Amino acid sequence: MKELMEQIAKALVDCPDEVKVNEIKGERVSVIELAVAKDDLGKIIGKQGRTAKALRTILTAASTKLNKRSVLEIVE
Repeated sequence: MKELMEQIAKALVDCPDEVKVNEIKGERVSVIELAVAKDDLGKIIGKQGRTAKALRTILTAASTKLNKRSVLEIVE
């Protein structure tokens, strides 16, 4: 999941070198923290949060296929 989010985020932003993805594995849920450059934050969130919602949908679909649960957190 970490690699998937990293690849998608790098394709969306202007500074792909500053994309950082951290995965915190819990007992039942994995939390994926996505950090990007301050200038690229708007591109990851999108208008009215549409891009962020799409990223979360992709993550949920991929996690469900592996019988896991993942949550995406966008870190400023």
